[in-house]
Amino acid sequence: MTLSLIVNPFAGGGRAARELDGVEAALRGLGLEHHVERTRSLDHARELALAAAQAGETAVAFGGDGLIGAVADALRHTDGVLGVLPGGRGNDFVRMLGIPGSPPAACEVLAHGEVRRLDLGVVGERTFIGIASCGFDSEANRIANETTLVRGRLVYAYGLLRALAGWRPATFTVAVDGAAARSVSGYTVAAANSRYYGGGMMLAPDATLEDGMLDVVLILETPKLRFLRHAPAVFTGAHVRLENVELLRGRTIEISASRPFTMYADGDPIAELPVTVSVLPAAVQTLVPATTPPSPA
Repeated sequence: MTLSLIVNPFAGGGRAARELDGVEAALRGLGLEHHVERTRSLDHARELALAAAQAGETAVAFGGDGLIGAVADALRHTDGVLGVLPGGRGNDFVRMLGIPGSPPAACEVLAHGEVRRLDLGVVGERTFIGIASCGFDSEANRIANETTLVRGRLVYAYGLLRALAGWRPATFTVAVDGAAARSVSGYTVAAANSRYYGGGMMLAPDATLEDGMLDVVLILETPKLRFLRHAPAVFTGAHVRLENVELLRGRTIEISASRPFTMYADGDPIAELPVTVSVLPAAVQTLVPATTPPSPA
């Protein structure tokens, strides 16, 4: 097996670039042939992933969730295989798969993992690996992406606090799988393919990557101070027991709002509301930790 190591050298404040020597040393120690391809953009990453698939190589995304999502998008419904190494700020897809947070340690999965077909979410022509959300999340994501004052996972807390200061409730209209649309007032509507976003927030505790479904999370209107007081509960998934949180499930979710919002997915803008979000079951072959550990040599 040959690996095409697709690296975003700027991800995670340059973490991928700093960790590259250690990753290459780990790959050599595991006897894995590889070559390094540095990305210029997400579109370039898609081109590199397709080239890897055509050459019969495993396309390994070494960066944040945005890069992983772009490589997964290029490989969907092909014979290509996706490998992932954590190199971003949040690394939520890696967390979902149970891959080690240290890039050199995560190379073990590339050597001894198993290939499984995982679902992708899709908005229009764009796919995502994790969670697509809008409303309050739109503002928090925008602020987090634009700031240069805060680095690492703290950037998500910074985005939340800044967004909350200027937030006013919106009305969202949501229809799941063609059922009658309903309107709710509140903060956020999210369609989750995975459990995590924002650097470890477990927004959708029951979401899986292999059920052909999206978990829909509605965070309804509540006073700002109460919202802030309960915000830490999202890191354990306990927020789903709050009276202003509602969960739905479906394959196709139509979302509109009373004022303009950008939907974000995997940390980046993906579409402007109104949107239709759906799931692509078993869309991408992915190297994940083996359910049965490898036998000792």
